[in-house]
Amino acid sequence: MSAAAGLFHSARFATSVAESVQLNAAELAMLPEVAFVGRSNAGKSSAINTLTQQRQLAFASKTPGRTQLLNFFALSRRLATGRSEAVAYLVDLPGYGFAKVDDATRIRWDQLVGGYLQSRRMLVGVVLVMDARRPLLGADEELIGWLAGREDVARLRLHLLLTKADQLGQAEKSRVLRQAEARADTLPMPTSVQIFSSLKKLGVAELQDAVASMLPSA
Repeated sequence: MSAAAGLFHSARFATSVAESVQLNAAELAMLPEVAFVGRSNAGKSSAINTLTQQRQLAFASKTPGRTQLLNFFALSRRLATGRSEAVAYLVDLPGYGFAKVDDATRIRWDQLVGGYLQSRRMLVGVVLVMDARRPLLGADEELIGWLAGREDVARLRLHLLLTKADQLGQAEKSRVLRQAEARADTLPMPTSVQIFSSLKKLGVAELQDAVASMLPSA
C-alpha cells in the first residue's frame, strides 16, 4: 500500500454539520480540509468510498439529495510512538442540482455549501465530482464561481473528477477530458482533471495522488 493510500484508508468519521452557523462551533481541529462536492447522484460518495478503500464511509444512495450535511472525515498518520494523529479532513458536501427538494431546503443547502466554499479558512482543496457524460453544467459553473470569488483563490487547489467513465467509449473519454482541461486552463486557481470510475476502480491512484498533493503534510 502506498503512503497516500494508507493515509486515505485511515479516514474515520469525525462530525457532521447541518447549518453554516454551526461550523465555527464544531469540534474540529485546525487542520487542512479537502472538500468533495458535486451534483446529486454524480458519484461523489462512491468516489470518497473508493478513495479511502472503505465501502460505507460516505453514504452512497441512488436517491438524489439524500446527503444534507457537511460530513467531516479525519485522516491520520501513525506516529513513532504507535499513536495516531489527525492531519487533515475530507469533507463530504451536500449534492446540488436536480434533487427533488422544497425551495426552503434548497436555499439552506446553497447557504451551507456556498458559505463553506466561499469563506472556510481551512479549505485547501476541492474535488468537483461530475458525471463524465454531463460535465460542466450550469450548477457546476456556479460552484466554480463561488470558489473563484475567494480572496485566497490562488492558494486553493481544484480537481475536476469525471466519474462513471466506464459508461463512455475511449473516443468520448478523450473528448470529455479535453473539454474539462480546456476549462481548467481558464480558471484562477491551479486545476487538475482526470477520468474516474468507482465501479471499475479506474483512476484511483491518480485521485489519491491529486488529493494528497493538496495537503501540506502529505
